[in-house]
Amino acid sequence: MGRLGEPDHVVLARCLAEDRVIVTENAIDFRKLVAREEIHPGLILLPSVSRQRSLELLQAAIAHLGTLGEPCDVIVNHVLEVSGTGHFVLFQLP
Repeated sequence: MGRLGEPDHVVLARCLAEDRVIVTENAIDFRKLVAREEIHPGLILLPSVSRQRSLELLQAAIAHLGTLGEPCDVIVNHVLEVSGTGHFVLFQLP
């Protein structure tokens, strides 16, 4: 969204206010921030790869969520970790 470089807490506040899923490579910080929220729109954690590969993995992640239901509903209060090889681990947080 053109907000590269904003502090993590600002990104989180914006995503909560706009009901947007957070997509990031910054797993450590965002897991901690999201865990403090009673309800959040979701978090997708991507590995540190090229921009093109990130896009491919994000598209695959959304497709994976789609196999579980409506992606925007499935991801609420969940984290989807995506590996560089395209494996997915979905878990609830908090």
